[in-house]
Amino acid sequence: MSGPRNRGAVRTGQYVALLAYLVFLAVPFLWLISTAFKPAAELGSLNPTWIPENPTPANFRQAFDEQPLLRAAANSLVAAVCAALIAVVVATPMAYATARRRGRLSAATTGWVVVSQAFPFVLVIIPLFLVLKNLHLINTVTGLVLVYVVWSLPFALWMLTGYVRAVPAELEEAAAVDGAGRLRTLVSVTAPLLAPGIVATALFAFITAWNEFFFALVLLKTPEKQTLPVVLTHFLGAEGAADLGPLAAAAFLATLPSLVVFAIIQKRITSGMLTGAVKS
Repeated sequence: MSGPRNRGAVRTGQYVALLAYLVFLAVPFLWLISTAFKPAAELGSLNPTWIPENPTPANFRQAFDEQPLLRAAANSLVAAVCAALIAVVVATPMAYATARRRGRLSAATTGWVVVSQAFPFVLVIIPLFLVLKNLHLINTVTGLVLVYVVWSLPFALWMLTGYVRAVPAELEEAAAVDGAGRLRTLVSVTAPLLAPGIVATALFAFITAWNEFFFALVLLKTPEKQTLPVVLTHFLGAEGAADLGPLAAAAFLATLPSLVVFAIIQKRITSGMLTGAVKS
């Protein structure tokens, strides 16, 4: 009797914890939406409300008038798309080699993933800045893309390795018996089966680059080249006072692409992470 009761209690506890986590994530976003549609009088109210009494799109118009949001969004889009594509192109053959050639290579790759994710941004920014300076890539979108590729490559490799290991090796052996070489086997047999994992990995790298702030802040100095997260800081005054309405409106618009993309691929991302975590 105690067994089913214990399982029921554990399941209830899991649902309660999940609900609490969803509330923890949803409350700031809902408050952001509410703030984005509030007029100036309500933003300064001593008794703020969740639902705007007089909702207005004025904050959105003011945000576009004050800052070049479309240009910054275009810069972010270029950097994120290029970084995602390059990361996937580089990581796919590496993941194949890691998954199919067990031994020191696989262990070294796993170690690289763990170590690379352990380093904080601030620890690597100075040597990274010096390297890019010597390559004349400071204040260029190309340099930013290179940084994003390097930063997202370990996780992309780990994620794709899990997908490759899920593809039966017998299919490749059958292709080899039919006379297909290693490259043709990878392109014609393995790559189509990896399509869901490749798409999920590319979109995950896209989200990471789209939301990234610190590297873009340090490496991009010209206003015309700054990305959307950096431009959002321009709504803050010299003494830290925020132009709250336009800032909330711009932040809401900047968040939408990530939410839409993540909503589309969240199942595939979860599948890839779980597959990559399984040791076969």
